[in-house]
Parts: sequence; C-alpha cells; structure tokens
Amino acid sequence: MPEARQETRHEDRVSSASQSPGAVTRLAASWRRSIVKHGLDPARAQARQRLSDAELALRRDEMGKFLSVAGPQLDQLFQLVCPTGRNVLLTDARGIVLEQRVSDGDAAAFQEWGLCRGVNWSEEIEGTNGIGTCLIEERQVVIHRDDHFYARNIGVSCIDAPIWGPDGRIIAALDVSNARSDGSEQWNALISAQVAQTARMIEAAFFRASFPDARIIVAQHPAAGESALLLAVDQDDLTIGANRAARRAFGLEKEGSLRPRPAGDILGRTDESPELARAERAALMGALARAEGNVSAAARALGIGRATMYRRMSRLGIDENPGRLSQS
Repeated sequence: MPEARQETRHEDRVSSASQSPGAVTRLAASWRRSIVKHGLDPARAQARQRLSDAELALRRDEMGKFLSVAGPQLDQLFQLVCPTGRNVLLTDARGIVLEQRVSDGDAAAFQEWGLCRGVNWSEEIEGTNGIGTCLIEERQVVIHRDDHFYARNIGVSCIDAPIWGPDGRIIAALDVSNARSDGSEQWNALISAQVAQTARMIEAAFFRASFPDARIIVAQHPAAGESALLLAVDQDDLTIGANRAARRAFGLEKEGSLRPRPAGDILGRTDESPELARAERAALMGALARAEGNVSAAARALGIGRATMYRRMSRLGIDENPGRLSQS
C-alpha cells in the first residue's frame, strides 16, 4: 500500500508540473511533451515495447558496422562502471537497445527494469527517461530516479549522451544506468564525464571507419571548444565528409552529404608557411615545364586530378598562359 501512495504522489507531481505551456525547467518541459505530444498518461503506463528476436537481429545487422566500431569502447566503459553495479547500453536513433554490457549478478535486475536488448526506450513510448530524452533533446542528460515520467521507472538513474553519425544526424545514444540507491553526486559527475568522452570516441572512430580511403584531418576553430573537428579529404584535396562539430564550426551543411569543397577553402590555409608555399609552387612549375605546359600531363605526373591542379595553380598565383599551357 505505501508503494501505491508513492506512485500517486509521483503521478500528481508530473501532472501538476506539466500543466503550464511555459514549463520553466527542461524536466517539466519533457513531462509536458510526454503528455501533450506523445499522448501518455503518467497514471497509466504502457506495456514495455520490445522487438522480437528476429526484428532485433535485423536491426543489429543493419547497424553492424557501427556496433563493431563501438564494441571496444563499450567494453572499456563497462570495466570502469562495473564495480558500481551499473549497466551499459547502446541504442539506435529510435531508442531501441542494441547492445548491453552488464555483470552476470546484475543482469536479472536490469532485465526486470527493461534495461536490456530489444526494448524501446524512446520518449514516445516511455515518457521522460535518459535514453529517449537524450535523443529527442539532442544533448547529454541525467535522469535521476523520480525525474522519470512513469512511476515504474523511478528506481533507476540514467546518464546518457548522444552519438552523431558522419552525416550530422544522431545515430545512437550511450546509456549508463544504475538501479541502486547508493549513487553519490560525485560518482554521477565522474560517470557523466566518462559517458560523454566515450560517446565522442565512438563518434570519431565511426567517422574514420566511414571514410576508409580518405585522409582524416583534425582541424581547429575558435568556436569548437573541446570538440574534435574531423574532415575527410580525398586524393584531390576535396572535403567529402565532416563530423557534426566541423559542420557547425565551418558553416557546412547541417545534415546529409557534403557538397565537395577544396579543403584549403574550408581551412583557410592559415597554417601554411611561406616556405611550404614556395616548395609547392616550385613542384607545380617543374611539372609544367617537364610537360611542356600541358596541364593534364603535369597533373598526372604529380598524381593529382586536373581540377586539383588548376585550384593549386590559382591559389599559388600561377596564371594559365594560353600561349604556353595546354589543357589537353
């Protein structure tokens, strides 16, 4: 009976805090979103939504490359949090748990909580929770016990960070959950920092794996803060990929495929020394001289494309002389 009264108090608190359209905290805004947008009732929890084994296998297969890249990082994170009885989960962009790291002794408890493979933890299904709210708000969150929308979830604390794909869209959420009541603020702060770092490491590793034939440049920008700016550059010095941080810092397409651009145009060549520019100019002039002014032949000799040759000529002030240089 005391448990029923606790549930009622929690449900009343959620309903009351969610009544105002101008909810003043992010938590209250998420509770309101759960009621108004998702049509959930804090007093009537839906049944957990779980994929069948076949559906889960299909989804894991679709995400196979990503899961393979993420696996070692999940293992390392679990080794850090395992002694505290925590559970490590990796979901897809819809909030469906695809990977889990948990000790044998804690597996049954987390299974009972629904924190296991195949369960849908989207905010649309479970209301405010670490995984779903992280994905919908596109930011790291800590949902501690009675921050959850449903009373059945208030025995759990969740720390989550989003993982961004090479196309600038969220591809996954990384979750560390704790069903014990002995978690301190200091531990949560440490684990939160580790979750964020692990998410960034997975993101960077998957970006590199997505452009296996490209050169990966780690760029710098005043607006980047601690975020790593990654650019994928092809053999013609065209930028063909950029992670989310680089897209935002350099004003590139927010999502989807990039329009190929010369890497020098993006980076501004501010780090190029005069000596390096002179050496490159000499190499191009030498190749042009040996090719008797034939731009295409000079480009082939240098192992670059003709378009790249023209861009470098333009940047280094080598004017095309119709009387000496040939395009063929």
